[in-house]
Amino acid sequence: MDDVLMQAPLFSALDPEAAAALRAATNGVRLAKGGILFREGDPGDRLYVIEEGKIKLGTASTDGRDALLAVIGPGEMIGELSLFDPGPRAATATALTDVLAREVGHDALRPWLSGRPEVAEALLRALARRLRKTNEAMSDLVFSDVPGRVAKALIDLGERFGVPVDGGISVTHDMTQEELAQLVGASRETVNKALADFAQRGWIRLESRSVILTDMERLQRRGK
Repeated sequence: MDDVLMQAPLFSALDPEAAAALRAATNGVRLAKGGILFREGDPGDRLYVIEEGKIKLGTASTDGRDALLAVIGPGEMIGELSLFDPGPRAATATALTDVLAREVGHDALRPWLSGRPEVAEALLRALARRLRKTNEAMSDLVFSDVPGRVAKALIDLGERFGVPVDGGISVTHDMTQEELAQLVGASRETVNKALADFAQRGWIRLESRSVILTDMERLQRRGK
């Protein structure tokens, strides 16, 4: 059993033997960068665990504007909401990088939920965390300025995807400037201004589709 899969709530609640049996019920899915895993409005009949790469969850308004709801990486799941509340997908899942995921259909998963309440409990905890983050993001849009939201997004990306390096934490987020702006709900120009200000202050170092966080303490203060 891969260590990355065991990080996912779906597998972490199981003993190794049961986790291996559940993995056998999954199918591998590979996507090239830019590929669509599912689209907003598609039937939601399965969930996915990301093994390699990153997926962005986004939605579009009727006037064509895009919003980036989340970036999902290795050990994380998408699509679990439809397991408890079947319905159309609420967002489009697009590969930010080449992606390897495991998919498991709801019909195959439901016996695990009824026979192993610890799996259902783990999935509900994951949903609760997702809801809590959504509520925080909505609150930030109302009460926090753009630099504060940018700082908070950098901290979150650093905690999930960061790798320690000399002088800080290197975060390969794989997003364009436009996608990063969509993630914090602001214009690209305003986000770029905030990033340039952080860099001038020595809190970060900017690189292509990545950033080195050199002063987490000040970023955390700015993100509050």
